[in-house]
Amino acid sequence: MNSSVDTQVRKADHLRICLDEDVQSRITSGFEQYRFTHSCLPELAWEDVQLRTTFLGKALSAPLLISSMTGGTDHAKLINFRLAAAAQAHQLAMGVGSQRVAVEQPEVEATFAVRAIAPDILLFANLGAVQLNYRYGLDECRRVVDALEADALILHLNPLQESVQTGGDRNFRGLFEKIAVLCDKLPVPVIAKEVGNGISAAMAQRLIEVGVAAIDVAGAGGTSWAKVEGARAKDARQRRLGQTFGDWGLPTAECITGIRAIAPEVPLIASGGLRNGLDAAKAIALGANLAGMAMPFLQAADESEVALNELIEILKAELTTTLFCTGVANIQDLSKANVLQPVKA
Repeated sequence: MNSSVDTQVRKADHLRICLDEDVQSRITSGFEQYRFTHSCLPELAWEDVQLRTTFLGKALSAPLLISSMTGGTDHAKLINFRLAAAAQAHQLAMGVGSQRVAVEQPEVEATFAVRAIAPDILLFANLGAVQLNYRYGLDECRRVVDALEADALILHLNPLQESVQTGGDRNFRGLFEKIAVLCDKLPVPVIAKEVGNGISAAMAQRLIEVGVAAIDVAGAGGTSWAKVEGARAKDARQRRLGQTFGDWGLPTAECITGIRAIAPEVPLIASGGLRNGLDAAKAIALGANLAGMAMPFLQAADESEVALNELIEILKAELTTTLFCTGVANIQDLSKANVLQPVKA
């Protein structure tokens, strides 16, 4: 099987495994270690609460990101188009899955082409940073950004996933230097994103120094890509690696607080194990600017457009209720209001 066909098969496997098998990390996101201080008299009407925000200069109705998931197959196209239509209707941000498959097989580029139905959304293109060591460079990055008409490029960082993936790309040497060149030359901002194992404060500092415009911590607590790759592995060694490292990583809440301590101004996305609007509110209160979710949106989009729109309305209601019951009138004030406290042991 040639590499481009293998990439497409892998994308189909990823969707199937995420939807049909238990590949969730047993590490928790860390949000359960925090509790909001309830306000019994918030001096607000529920309708007064404002969720509107901006990220990378673009207006959003709420601080929610439909996180990068999929592309490259007919099923993935259906998912992407449903997600994009919902993002447009609700003014949310969206990222697509890795576009490597579209670079290798231009005929599947249409499975990512959501801009036509989502002309106004904040939209992120996506490639693996490690591909910069495998014949990818500025031209390929420009290509995926232009094909999507994207507002930014996500470079995903996934050394553990590549370690477990059969035939994974494991040469991560020299990538800081190559990312620096890309940040300097690419006409859109570059976002550094893990895939579920987290970004530490020290790594974030180095990424910021080379020019990364924003960081998506993508911490542990949600889908484990080590488990996903272990589940599709053909040989015993790779399956064993997936089992051993299925619960590896930095909890999402820990990543947010660690990065905010050393980089108070960097645009920050929290993803990794967020499952409802209360998790999203905790992430924002800890210092994130956007809350990203993948699995909840994937499951809803796979079910129906109605289920997807209902989920978004529920998430917004959960965010609004959190602000209302803490006496915070708008989402920008949540991180400054001192209403989230660690749970006492």
